[in-house]
Amino acid sequence: MNGRTLSAAAMAALLSVSAVNHFRNPRFYNQVVPRSICTDTQGRFGVLTRRQWVHLSGGLEFAAAAALLLPATRRAAATATAAMYVGFIAGHISALERAFSPRGSRQARIIHSLRLPLQLPLIRWAWSLRR
Repeated sequence: MNGRTLSAAAMAALLSVSAVNHFRNPRFYNQVVPRSICTDTQGRFGVLTRRQWVHLSGGLEFAAAAALLLPATRRAAATATAAMYVGFIAGHISALERAFSPRGSRQARIIHSLRLPLQLPLIRWAWSLRR
């Protein structure tokens, strides 16, 4: 197994663990889904409920993980994975804003302060798998 294949397998493993957690513990991800796109929070652009968004993103992560493991689909999957991480930034910003609101907890502030900057190395890593 060469370095690129190993890196793709590691990203696939990370995505798979995250995807499983989306279904096992969806409440953990609720704060990352912007209210504006949720029907259960009367979001202006609401299309799905928070739970549905969490499950959809978990499903996308599973699909990306599987596609990263196949050399024939790796380039497209890496591009899509990088785009997915870019898309998640809006949710992480929304969660960070709520964490620092008067109703936010210390734990939420710590978690979301760490999760947002983590997106940048994940985007870069996913993009590097396009080679």
